[in-house]
Amino acid sequence: MYTLPKIERFNQNVLSKYHIYNSVFITLPFDSIDNTGALLPLFTEVCDTGYKKMETPKEIFEFFSKKYLHTDVEADKIDLMFRFIQYIERQIVLFDAIEDAAFPIVNNMEGRGSLRDIKEKSEARGKNEELAEFLENFNVRTVLTAHPTQFYPGPVLGIINDLTEAIRENNLLRIKQLLAQLGKTPFINNEKPNPYDEAVSLIWYLENVFYNTVGDLMHYLETNIAPNNNIKNPIIQLGFWPGGDRDGNPFVTTDITLKVADRLRTSILKCYYFEMRNLKRKLTFSGVDVLVAELENKLYRSVFYSTGEIFITLEEFKTQLNKIKTIIIEQHQSLYVDELEALLIKVNLFGFHFATLDIRQNSKIHDAVFRDIFDFYQNNGSEVFPKNYYELSEAEKCEVLTSLNGNLNPADFKNEMTKSTIESIYAIKKIQEGNGELGANRYIISNNENAVNVLEAYALFRLSNWEDPSVDIVPLFESVDDLQNAHNVMEQLYTNPVYAEHLANRGMKQTIMLGFSDGTKDGGYLMANWSIYQAKENLTAMSRKYGIKVIFFDGRGGPPARGGGKTHKFYASLGPEIENKEIQVTVQGQTISSNFGTLDSCRHNLENLLSAGVTNQVFNKDLNKLSDDDKAIMTHLSELGYQKYLSFKNHDKFIPYLEKMSTLKYYAKTNIGSRPSKRSKSEKLDFKDLRAIPFVGSWSQLKQNVPGFYGVGSALKHFEETGQWEKVQDLYNRSLFFKTLLENSMMSLAKSFFPLTAYMRNDPEFGEFWQNIYDEFLETKRLLLKIAGHKELMENYPDGIASIQIRERIVLPLLTIQQYALLRINELNKEANPDEKLIKVYEKIVMRSLFGNTNASRNSA
Repeated sequence: MYTLPKIERFNQNVLSKYHIYNSVFITLPFDSIDNTGALLPLFTEVCDTGYKKMETPKEIFEFFSKKYLHTDVEADKIDLMFRFIQYIERQIVLFDAIEDAAFPIVNNMEGRGSLRDIKEKSEARGKNEELAEFLENFNVRTVLTAHPTQFYPGPVLGIINDLTEAIRENNLLRIKQLLAQLGKTPFINNEKPNPYDEAVSLIWYLENVFYNTVGDLMHYLETNIAPNNNIKNPIIQLGFWPGGDRDGNPFVTTDITLKVADRLRTSILKCYYFEMRNLKRKLTFSGVDVLVAELENKLYRSVFYSTGEIFITLEEFKTQLNKIKTIIIEQHQSLYVDELEALLIKVNLFGFHFATLDIRQNSKIHDAVFRDIFDFYQNNGSEVFPKNYYELSEAEKCEVLTSLNGNLNPADFKNEMTKSTIESIYAIKKIQEGNGELGANRYIISNNENAVNVLEAYALFRLSNWEDPSVDIVPLFESVDDLQNAHNVMEQLYTNPVYAEHLANRGMKQTIMLGFSDGTKDGGYLMANWSIYQAKENLTAMSRKYGIKVIFFDGRGGPPARGGGKTHKFYASLGPEIENKEIQVTVQGQTISSNFGTLDSCRHNLENLLSAGVTNQVFNKDLNKLSDDDKAIMTHLSELGYQKYLSFKNHDKFIPYLEKMSTLKYYAKTNIGSRPSKRSKSEKLDFKDLRAIPFVGSWSQLKQNVPGFYGVGSALKHFEETGQWEKVQDLYNRSLFFKTLLENSMMSLAKSFFPLTAYMRNDPEFGEFWQNIYDEFLETKRLLLKIAGHKELMENYPDGIASIQIRERIVLPLLTIQQYALLRINELNKEANPDEKLIKVYEKIVMRSLFGNTNASRNSA
């Protein structure tokens, strides 16, 4: 029997099931819901027809109200909007659960990009030795961040998990029960979650998904690919930001950081305990049973005793497990040794830390903290700093910073930021004592502009009585200018004798983080991506020159505009001039639940990232190298795109448009995440302080997705008009990097829907600005279809576009309601005596619809 094409598998296992289970859902008799379930499909059709006729959201909703509600009472319309929102939120969950349940059927789990595929290709091409060497030197690190793009309350997460399982089993009775439960369970957090709440929410994924998936993946590699069944290298590592990411989040305190680290340790010990308890039922033979029972008891006490005391060390745990393994092999015919080895692999991977808690702070905060520390020493008559420190050159400051030592006491400072920054250094030391060095060993400096920023962080450790810190200082380069100068900054550091010695103590490794999100916000889609590519090449060359192994840590979000999209294809496309011994990437919001939310999707995406490294370094080692001519084309394209984006960003209507016509200001009012939507506390919107998530998310809510395409069409058009089209066409056909870049931009276009906001073209203030965006959209779409040779967007990913289209249809009523509410708010504000109470009601509608739109897109912010 032949396997059906992917799109047919999708239609059978996702689309058909959604229609069946949705029909069950909309007929469930919820309290005080009346006929909402019957009205919603009618409203969807009215929206669909209305936008085809170029009607406005207001005209569409008013027509529907008159025809089906038979009332003009505003309270009745508002009541219906809230009920529609409740229904649609749950439809999105239903579709997610169905898609998750069908994941292993729609996707070929043993096909391209899988471990099995790697193994078979390696054997067929005679690359087994190269593959084995690769596995001893390559790492994938997924870093879970708490960026607020999805935050279901715990009960809803539980229902989603149970619903996915019931759908997989086709258990109709259970599905009906869970849909009923879903209909009655609140979706919105009454209070803003704190960073610890966010951490607990994400630790659920560590315990229930990553623990088993990563363990199984490593076990497969050791058993089927590695010689002698022994890989010493921890190929898959996990990182964690909730509780450690202080950048612009005043709610991350030292207590929270320590509490999250304790929770991570307790969680991994709990995983070990339950696995040990299961092994106890199997390892019942003489000489083994007593050792197993002793381990189980010590783990139980470490997890469930409220004192927080740990009754076993990591070394003791490993020693005992290896002792049990030896006895089983020598005396009991290796019975159940496989299960024991699987546990040992996890213990070697996760230790007592589970995931490395990264600490992050902004360089601007460090500058202020350092000035406070400088003043403290000057006031005390200390000679730690020279009196003229702030008059010195950058090179002289670097020399001073690497000579500092001290024993700062956080309690000596009145300024809370200074106090908490110093406390964070002591917190890292404490976490390492309890969870091991991997518990917290990275300090990230966001908005890093120069070598002083890095050495200020290094000096903080030395001033906090930590002479040789077992911590990596990680600069994060974000703006276009900083990316272009990054290699010069790193040369200053590499040639600094004290910092060079620090790197020698850290294994001659330097991790450098590159920010896609703020890069795109600053320079536009093409310039951000090409600047990061060039920065990686320059940083690789500079690092190799000084014998440093550079590791790139990519700050990627969900959508293409923030470095997301087909991520594994990007890593497979990097040529030999970019160091790629490790893939480190941030994963956030709904991208965690969509890419790593189930055992199957987690396995598939981790294997694809691993496969990307193998493809780039073993199979296609020199195939992805860009020639000087290729680079010249990319540079020209990015410059053209940058100029177009810059003129757009500097338009006098740019900020007012976001403030008045988008949902930007509503992000700060939601209870999605703990972080403020901008770094500063000022009332006035400053573009530099605006975070990438509300920026990208606001465009996504408008269905305009500007950061993912603006400037691309204009850049390509120049080559078309100047008779140079064959240059970009040839590059697209040959370069996986360029092709992936444009394919991800196509995804941004596919998720755009301009009829929703077409009414804005008649707006006296913003009509011309809206038309500007729409013209660039049309031009980008035309030229991307031309270069790909397609008639429709994403036609080479039929299942992907099918999923997008269903999701977009589900949220079409939600988008219409949101726009209707925004229009009513603007109308009410223009009245002589605005009805503040009614305005607040419509603002609540905007915020409620914001959640569903974001969750439905899965990678929209």
